[in-house]
Amino acid sequence: MAEIHATPQQAAARHDDVPVDGGAAQRKQIWKVFIILSVITAFEFLIAFTMQTSMLKVAIFVGLTVVKAFYIVAEFMHLKHEVKSLIWSILIPVIFVIWLLLALMLEGGSIFEAR
Repeated sequence: MAEIHATPQQAAARHDDVPVDGGAAQRKQIWKVFIILSVITAFEFLIAFTMQTSMLKVAIFVGLTVVKAFYIVAEFMHLKHEVKSLIWSILIPVIFVIWLLLALMLEGGSIFEAR
């Protein structure tokens, strides 16, 4: 079986994509995202067990869920590193869908009030 010997330049080329710090910056970023999402989730649990059911409680849950979703998309799908036009082309339809859902919930509730 023949062995393949790489030149020093070929060996260096294969290791150019390895971070110098061994990935410490990526691990730090992952821990930061984990802590932020954990704090938001802990706040959601606090609200869930302390507030009585109301429209305000539902609005807080929906708002925090949207915040977590945007943060996850920005961090893990790398949207925050994209050009602004791409971000807006994704964000504007999402805003309209949220507006549509809110309008449908409010109008759907008025059916019961009309009777």
